[in-house]
Amino acid sequence: MGIFSRLSDIVNSNLTSLLDRAEDPAKMIRLMIQEMEDTLVEVRSDAARLIADKKDATRRIDRLVTAQDEWATRATLALEKDREDLAKAALVEKAKVVETSKVIEEDLNELNDRLAGLDADIAKLQDKLHEAKAKQQTLIARSSTAQSRLNVRETLYDGRADAALSRFSSIEKKVDEIEGRVEAYDMGSNKSLAQEIAELEAESDIENELAQLKGSMGRGTKAGAKKESDAES
Repeated sequence: MGIFSRLSDIVNSNLTSLLDRAEDPAKMIRLMIQEMEDTLVEVRSDAARLIADKKDATRRIDRLVTAQDEWATRATLALEKDREDLAKAALVEKAKVVETSKVIEEDLNELNDRLAGLDADIAKLQDKLHEAKAKQQTLIARSSTAQSRLNVRETLYDGRADAALSRFSSIEKKVDEIEGRVEAYDMGSNKSLAQEIAELEAESDIENELAQLKGSMGRGTKAGAKKESDAES
């Protein structure tokens, strides 16, 4: 059974409301579009039959108009020949043709009304179909975005991200080891400016300490010699 039971259901439907109530909106919108397209084909087929009927009715009316003129001409001819009976019979036939024309014209008017209604229905149905297809595109875009976000969430929470980070840390550690081996080969080769300055500062500190030590020892020696000279005197 279809979603819609008749054309008016489609025209008067609230697609948003139907989709909101659907368990599977994507499936629902596909069914809607399919049913709308099928209905559109049926309505166009009905319109095509009505157009054919209209053309046939128009041709029949044209023929009946010609027949009316012919019977009127015959009635005139009969009177000219003093055949009033024939003239009357011709007018009777003409009246029949006129009556038939009126019936067909009524049918033609009804056909025109039905075609006008179908034209309006087709326009409304096409609008609904466009609306449904637009909603389908929106659903597809939302579904794609939601799936991408879900994939990200699953990756974050299923341990794969942690495993990747762990592998990265392991690789980073190996790189550190390789760099350490390279730096080890560079040790003891060329001293950096900072190292040379540090060595100069250390050497200067040692020289200062040695000078102080010498000075201290020199003062002590001079004091002892003076005491010995005073004693001899």
